[in-house]
Amino acid sequence: MSRRRVQPRSTALLSCPCGTAVPYRDCCGRLHRGEAAATAEALMRSRFSAFSVGDTAYLLRTWHPTTRPGHLDLGGGVRWVRLEILETTGGSAVHTEGTVRFRAHYLERGAAGEMEEHSRFVRYDGAWVYLGAI
Repeated sequence: MSRRRVQPRSTALLSCPCGTAVPYRDCCGRLHRGEAAATAEALMRSRFSAFSVGDTAYLLRTWHPTTRPGHLDLGGGVRWVRLEILETTGGSAVHTEGTVRFRAHYLERGAAGEMEEHSRFVRYDGAWVYLGAI
């Protein structure tokens, strides 16, 4: 009997880390490649996915310049595994600001954890950006 080598599926074909059933490449991957988020919630989801896939450049690029850190280190062994959107206000195509309250689940050294934040988003130069926690 011959053994067949199983090829790992590309991350691009897997469901997006933000929790949709859409493949990463068609969901947050589009935003990570440069497409603008249409809503504050879409930006929040794409930022979670960026933490999940380690895209520090995207995180810094979508952070408001007045609150953006000088650099971001995603090391430390935390793996972001699931996102829950708990509440949104504003943040649509007709708004200039919005909030998203979320719970992010992670694994750190094999132990499960979660963090909850109520985040504020604003439009800056026509694009949604993360301003900070409320």
